[in-house]
Amino acid sequence: MTAQPISQRNKDGFVHNDSGATAVEFAIVAAPFIALLLALIETFLVFFAGQQLQEVTTKTSRLILTGQAQDQGLSQSAFAQQLCGNVAVLFTCANIMIDVQAYNSFSSANIAAPTLTYNAQGQVSNKWQYNPGNPNQIVVVRVMYQWPVFLGPLGFNLSNLANGDRLLMASAVFKNEPYQ
Repeated sequence: MTAQPISQRNKDGFVHNDSGATAVEFAIVAAPFIALLLALIETFLVFFAGQQLQEVTTKTSRLILTGQAQDQGLSQSAFAQQLCGNVAVLFTCANIMIDVQAYNSFSSANIAAPTLTYNAQGQVSNKWQYNPGNPNQIVVVRVMYQWPVFLGPLGFNLSNLANGDRLLMASAVFKNEPYQ
């Protein structure tokens, strides 16, 4: 075996040396992996918050369904306090919007998501109604919340409002019981 010059040995050693390959491969794969992980977490939080809002809306709407809200003379703010008493730590009660309307038939009930209007400070300026209805009337309870979402990496964005937030909306549609 003949001895190779030192410069030739260094070149061959460099070409066959793969000790940094793992670090380079991880650097290439890490950014998309972290972006995907963040997108999954964001999606989970939005769906979890929406489910929590629906659960709270269903539970609190029973006060109207059974006539307790009407018998006690609950105002919109008192109903909101009842709802906030059931809310977990995910929501700020001051930012929850509640709209309660009564109808004479299911076909005339409005269950669509409202168009939000904003004032100069960027706050929602809609005026929400509170009409829990009478016995045997159809009632639609809509509870809305602007959920802040992050502009995700790789163009992943869950916002559906002009201000970059996502409108979470829960609704309960029912016929009031024939309470006395």
